[in-house]
Amino acid sequence: MLYNETTKKMIIKTKHAKSHLQKAIGLMFSCKKKFDYGLIFDMGKESIIGSSIHMMFVFYPIFVVFLNEDKVVVDAKVAKSWRFYSPKFPARYVLELPTKFKEKIKEGERLVF
Repeated sequence: MLYNETTKKMIIKTKHAKSHLQKAIGLMFSCKKKFDYGLIFDMGKESIIGSSIHMMFVFYPIFVVFLNEDKVVVDAKVAKSWRFYSPKFPARYVLELPTKFKEKIKEGERLVF
């Protein structure tokens, strides 16, 4: 589960992309109707380039949240198909969510998963 420690609210159930293959595929070729969870990527260390994502073959917009090692939101944006995205500041974790959650998470908030 994803919990916003700053606002003290549960947000959504989560899944972890653990293997290199899961991280490479992410949400590619997935169905928007079945995307009702948060997908968490642990990039291993804080980085701007290392936490960048692509939206190739993801045919719907998603809400992307970049978190530092302390799980504090350093950047958040709606990502559209066929583009690349990098955080404004180094991030260790990338969280992909349905766009309806864009109003529930703000920069500077601490998330727990």
